[in-house]
Amino acid sequence: MDGKKLAVGWFSFTCCEDSTILFTELLNDHLDEWKKLVDFKYVRQLKTKNSIEGLDVAFVEGAISSAKQEAEVKKIRDNAKYVVAIGACACTGLPSASRNDFKDEMITERIQWYMKNFDYSQKVRKLEEVIKIDDAVPGCPMNAETFMAMLTKYLKLFSIVPA
Repeated sequence: MDGKKLAVGWFSFTCCEDSTILFTELLNDHLDEWKKLVDFKYVRQLKTKNSIEGLDVAFVEGAISSAKQEAEVKKIRDNAKYVVAIGACACTGLPSASRNDFKDEMITERIQWYMKNFDYSQKVRKLEEVIKIDDAVPGCPMNAETFMAMLTKYLKLFSIVPA
């Protein structure tokens, strides 16, 4: 409307990144339209110069599986007015959190090696177990129509497009 753009970030944690793939596919169809409305401040998959400061909306895909990821997602929360959980792992923890149900006898030396060497937490957590989320786009991958509606919701909320 007045040249203002929605400042967004796209972040990915423990998951298969299928929603990120779908997001990049949506960019194929909507980039020309979106770049007039959206300032993509952080999209690691698409650009090298990224910033999490001053985000209007952070779209976060994936479950949280380490103390390092917990610290990162808390920093994102501190820098975003709204956070939207994207995909099944962010919304429910699963399937990434399936290891939470491993019995002791299932935890082989190889699994112990991964846990230690990658500094994984004992439990994998869905996003809202770590930070406050404002909205969610479920699915594995995310539902594209729901994502589009969510983006439109925030474009209207921030008066980027007419309500």
